[in-house]
Formats: sequence, structure tokens, C-alpha cells
Amino acid sequence: MTQTPQIDRAQAFEVERYKYLLQQVHTVNENVYRFLAIYQTLATVLVGAALALFVRWDEWKIDPYVAQLGVVSIIVVVTVIAAFTVGLIVVGVLTWLDYREEECELTEEAVRPGYRRPPELRNFWRWYETYIVLFIGGSVAIMWLGTGFVLLPAMS
Repeated sequence: MTQTPQIDRAQAFEVERYKYLLQQVHTVNENVYRFLAIYQTLATVLVGAALALFVRWDEWKIDPYVAQLGVVSIIVVVTVIAAFTVGLIVVGVLTWLDYREEECELTEEAVRPGYRRPPELRNFWRWYETYIVLFIGGSVAIMWLGTGFVLLPAMS
């Protein structure tokens, strides 16, 4: 009789731990979209400000050098935000991998060996985070190319 409550408590603990791990995996997945939304919002506002400065610098009687410096400064801020966002996404992926490994270890003991396969890094091309990071990097590259080859030369 004393063994049954111990087994029940151990099983209850395993179930609660499994629920917690699944909740954390879900939260990490949701955070990626939050980070992307924040990046998109800030980048849109800041690039809009850079374009407004580009279009109106002459009308506002701003020295061309100062206007160019302003545009470049805004793009630098967008780049910093992008780098921070990519950093958060990478940390999120590492966190997700850690939780998934722990989930696999738990199911290995609680269910049966081989119940859940651990994630493999070589499958990174199937993760949506990969394409979000590529989108952010590509958008920053396009901003810098547009700034360097279109905006700045037109402001001199």
C-alpha cells in the first residue's frame, strides 16, 4: 500500500513536467512571431522616417550632409534592431532545442525508448525561424543597398 501513492505521485509529477515542457515549447514558438512583429513595426516606422527625410530635406532647408547623416543614422538604428531581433530568435531556437531534448528524455523514461526523436540541427532548412532570419537579413541588406545607391547619391 505504501508503494502505490509513491508511483501515483511520480506519474503525476511526470505528467505535470510534460505539460510544462509543452507549454514552454509553445511559448517559444509564439515569441518568434512577436519578435518579427516588433521588427516589422519599428523598421516600417523608421524607414518611413528616412524616406520622409529624403523627400523633404531640401524643403526643410537641411544641409545635404546632415540629411545624409540622418538617413544613414536611421538605417543604422534599423540594423541594430534587426541584429537584436535575430539574436532573440537564435536564443529562442536554442531554448526550443533544449526543451525538446528534455521532452525526449522524459518520454524516453515515462513512455518507452524511442517514443520521441530529438530534433536535429541539420533540419534547420525546415524551421520557419530560418526564413524569418533570412527575411530580416535580406530586408536590412536591401535597405543598405537602397540607401547607398539611391538615397545618398540623390541627396548630394
